[in-house]
Amino acid sequence: MTLLWKWLVLLSINGCLAAYAEDALFHGPRWKTEPSDLILPIHSPKQEAVLACEASGIPLPQYRWSLNGTLIDLDGDERRHVSGGNLIINTLDRDQDAGVYQCSASNARGIILSHRATVQFAYLENFKTQQRSAVNVREGQGVVLLCGTPMHSGELTFAWVFNEYPNFVQQDSRLFVSQETGNLYIAKVVLSDVGNYTCVVNNSITKDKVLSSPTPLVLRNDGAMGEYEPKIEVHFPDTVPAAKGSSVKLECFALGNPVPKISWRRTNDVPFPSKVKLSNSNAILEIPRFQQEDTGTYECVAENSRGKNAAKGRLSFHAKPHWLQTMTATALSIEENLFGSAKPMGSPNPLTTG
Repeated sequence: MTLLWKWLVLLSINGCLAAYAEDALFHGPRWKTEPSDLILPIHSPKQEAVLACEASGIPLPQYRWSLNGTLIDLDGDERRHVSGGNLIINTLDRDQDAGVYQCSASNARGIILSHRATVQFAYLENFKTQQRSAVNVREGQGVVLLCGTPMHSGELTFAWVFNEYPNFVQQDSRLFVSQETGNLYIAKVVLSDVGNYTCVVNNSITKDKVLSSPTPLVLRNDGAMGEYEPKIEVHFPDTVPAAKGSSVKLECFALGNPVPKISWRRTNDVPFPSKVKLSNSNAILEIPRFQQEDTGTYECVAENSRGKNAAKGRLSFHAKPHWLQTMTATALSIEENLFGSAKPMGSPNPLTTG
């Protein structure tokens, strides 16, 4: 009887060890690749869209995708399929495919959800065709010619044509084309500025280009305008959120007679990092590879012999949440308590639940 009892105890221990070894071998899904936002040309229906998704896990994870919170049924779907976790979409359709996607990976040990990824379609509509009214100015006066950007999606670039295409306006301390508004700013009008101006808009993704109707600039005959202090027409918001690692561009331009000079400073006399670039006669300040030490208040000063004016705004730092410390896989008996800790990092500070 004693021998039988020992044998049963040994068998039980071996069973426990085998179960523990199995627990150590198998683990739930862990992300290797998560989907990213996509902006696709609207006029390329043959283009293929790929939303990446890959996780490790034992057993191998199974993948499912949702669009705008609803699970995608891929049975019998000829346009969409999953390959190794990636969602591949063929024959793109703006009405059906635009939205917010999320991938899930699951196995017998658990399920995880990816970051959400947005799919958008880039486009650029034509300008409205009506004739534009003439802009009447005095010599020496500053003026703003409005582009009136048409409906679009995707990043745009702007240029202006003087009289005939492709005679593009050459920017200098007196002439500035904003890549934020698309408008043409002339700090001080001179006689040679008289003519027709056409706004040219390019979509960086679709490569489409559209031209506005010309805007005539006409000189008034009631004499030249006298000198006056700078008036800042292009400036950045009071608060500018900037993502970690992004390239930040601030624009500043002023009208005035004489033509104002633009300079930049950081408040409290904090020096600019060496990576800062100034271009377009100092109208654009660029900070590449933005980091937390680049945050603070930036000030643009426009000055001429009649006075000066300033505009300022604060650059704030934003970084996606990520884990500094994660919970480790743990094998427990039924009804045992689990205690774990995880430490997130991000800016602003992430909120956690559990």
